[in-house]
Amino acid sequence: MKNVAILGATGSVGAGTLEVIRRHPSRFRAAVLTANRRWEALDALALDLDPDLVVLGTPPPAGFAPQWAGEWRFGADALADAAGSPGSDIVLNAIVGFAGLDATLAALAAGKRLALANKESLVAGGDLVMRALRGGGGELLPVDSEHSAVHQCLAGRPVSEVARVTLTASGGPFREWPARRLATVTPADALRHPTWSMGAKITIDSATLANKALEVIEAHTLFDLPYERIEVVVHPTSIVHSLVEFRDGSSLAQLGRPSMEIPILWALGYPDRLDDARRETGFDPVRDGPLEFEPVREEDFPLFGAGVAAGKAGGEFPVAFNAANEVAVERFLSGDVGFRELAEVVLRTLERFSSRAIESVEDARRVDTRARAIARDPHGEPKSGDAE
Repeated sequence: MKNVAILGATGSVGAGTLEVIRRHPSRFRAAVLTANRRWEALDALALDLDPDLVVLGTPPPAGFAPQWAGEWRFGADALADAAGSPGSDIVLNAIVGFAGLDATLAALAAGKRLALANKESLVAGGDLVMRALRGGGGELLPVDSEHSAVHQCLAGRPVSEVARVTLTASGGPFREWPARRLATVTPADALRHPTWSMGAKITIDSATLANKALEVIEAHTLFDLPYERIEVVVHPTSIVHSLVEFRDGSSLAQLGRPSMEIPILWALGYPDRLDDARRETGFDPVRDGPLEFEPVREEDFPLFGAGVAAGKAGGEFPVAFNAANEVAVERFLSGDVGFRELAEVVLRTLERFSSRAIESVEDARRVDTRARAIARDPHGEPKSGDAE
């Protein structure tokens, strides 16, 4: 029996994790549940699952009157403390955005198995995360479907045997839209993902292909692969999640219908493959074929190229890209900027940063805070290298 801390329990990945745990009650128990603001939903989960601890990432709101009578804690520090607490064996980090970095570092420093769905941790604090992993002696299992697929295909083989990793992208809802039509995209259009059911932020990132840029950076950090050995192709049906080509010319791929419960189960149960087969998630060659692939339309979705370039440049750029993109998505969803302006917000922000190394969490937080301020209002900010 493994006790699991589920950070972001009320989101889509958190819900998938709870479904996996419910199907395997002799293997896993939800020991810690957290959410950012949705205390009523969190309270309902606590009543159902009776964890040891519940954490809300914000102070108690007005009208806070939970029915679950167990231990509640509040605030960002409480989230990080929960991630590193001795009461859990596995930490599933499904917090959205840069806010998940502290919990990632706390879990790894405490030697936990970290099932990581918060890709922003690796984008904004990659070196810090890998340092914490080595220092704490725990494990890091990716929950992103693409990186879980790579992990499964490697099956313990050294990265030195890998010639190329190919991550797949669905292409989002606008894969077939001509470039001129993209100027008319509304938030409602962008939230209609053709194959995956996800939260609003990652759904918009999938529509702009910013998500795939974040995943390229994540793959570079997780697997210690140079960028020139990481490629992306569009695969509209989202059946093939990644391919790994080895130096002998053979390629392995992981296939399955779109379901986050498959990588979640792999991360929780590794190295065992638990009996969890469900026909709706299995690959059927007749039903799910043919398997089609297309190149990425980089000229029409510039956030993909901008994000990959930020990763290659390193230093402050990945942190700034992630922060500016989070703000741009918020502004798009609120109607403040249009779909085509998302990239403009991010690119203008990146101009103010450099490849200066990120040496600490404080460095990452400083860049993140500054990038968010610039993305909201670029006026009056000095460029990196000017007097600050």
